[in-house]
Amino acid sequence: VLIALLMTLLGSVLGPALASAQPAPPAQNYSIATDTTFAPFEFQDETGKLVGIDMDLLAAIAVDQGFDYTVEQVGFDTALQGVTSGQFNGMIAGMSITDERKATFDFSDPYFDSGVQMAILDSNDEIKGYEDLRGKSVAVKNGTEGATFATSIADQYGFTIRSFDDSATMFEEVRTGNSAAAFEDYPVLAYGITQGNGFKTVTEKEAGASYGFAVAKGTNAQLLDQFNTGLENLRANGQYDEILDTYLNADASTADTSIPGLIASSWQLLLKGLWLTIVLTVISIAIALVLGGIFGLFRVSTNIVLRGIGTTYVDIFRGTPLLVQAFFIYFGVPAALNFQMSAFTAGIITLSLNAGAYMAEIVRGGILAVDKGQMEASRSLGISYLKSMRKVVMPQAIRTMIPSYINQFVITLKDTSLLSVIGLAELTQTGRLIIARNFESFNMWLIVGVLYFIIIMALTKLSNRLEKRINK
Repeated sequence: VLIALLMTLLGSVLGPALASAQPAPPAQNYSIATDTTFAPFEFQDETGKLVGIDMDLLAAIAVDQGFDYTVEQVGFDTALQGVTSGQFNGMIAGMSITDERKATFDFSDPYFDSGVQMAILDSNDEIKGYEDLRGKSVAVKNGTEGATFATSIADQYGFTIRSFDDSATMFEEVRTGNSAAAFEDYPVLAYGITQGNGFKTVTEKEAGASYGFAVAKGTNAQLLDQFNTGLENLRANGQYDEILDTYLNADASTADTSIPGLIASSWQLLLKGLWLTIVLTVISIAIALVLGGIFGLFRVSTNIVLRGIGTTYVDIFRGTPLLVQAFFIYFGVPAALNFQMSAFTAGIITLSLNAGAYMAEIVRGGILAVDKGQMEASRSLGISYLKSMRKVVMPQAIRTMIPSYINQFVITLKDTSLLSVIGLAELTQTGRLIIARNFESFNMWLIVGVLYFIIIMALTKLSNRLEKRINK
């Protein structure tokens, strides 16, 4: 009830965005979810365009069948939740067709027959097979055939499993030496090796499941039929084989992966991600200031009902993780109320409500820091409580609040990186997408870290000057 009330309060600010978040019409304009980094099936090229086997097949099928679609690049786990909750009409993300998933999803005809291989660093000469993994850790990606296969042989060969959300992080786990090997679908490994990721395969391909396009069980039957018909037509006219050859027979990469080379090839994507980070932060903080002011005053109110509302709001949003709040607002609320919400709107609401709870405590602390004698002296002169608060207490409290406000601004800016779980390509997520293409994690994270440092230091310097002017 409280969350519904708070979302109503935000409606006046986010009205246009929420107004557009209405139930999806039955027209042939579908929302399709996909993974973030699963080359060669889906990844971003140097221009930021989403490409890969899955993307090219979907585009060709859409043309063949005459329907429109938008792709939501949200990650595998989030895509699963989004399809089952009704946020997306379907998903294509190198998704293996299994009996367990058939209980929740309806699948298309298989469009790719996969298999699993084990990969190690090219410099590793110690591991030659599964028997050499005893006592070691291996890395897998959640929900993949590689994860399923690794789990099935873990006890037999005596290794432990570490799970990750995307392929790029999984490979980095092995590259750092924390895990000895990675289990992944063979086309993903083959493509990464041609791109110079520094790995090699040391086992034969194990039999794996087939990939399929998926919709929530009992829904979007028309979309599923269109996919199957289009896929059959692509196989017949030769487009299917052309698409696979484009990625599976790719030549080794010759791209410049030095820091200057990465900046030259990725600066537009990085600036776009940085801009989204700034926009999310500024809008969220502006709303959080209002929420913090309202609920902060509720927290120090003499009215027990208002004080209870303020306390409940603060306890809920300070007592639950930001990721849980993002999933609940993006998936839970729309599913419960039967409407759709954009990832941007959900991100703004999540950050605003979360930061607002901390802002409320800053307001409460600032007011309580003002000596009680100030209020008593003002009231003794016949000035009303509200006027005393506005004219006497708050001006003094604001000076105390400013450093904490700026600190919360910086925290919220960094918290935007967590919104990648619902598909927002802010700065951190942009870095991940670029790494998935070139596998240069150290150089790219260094560039991303420098960008964060520059923007946060600029913000800190600006706030220090503002604080000095107010204190004068």
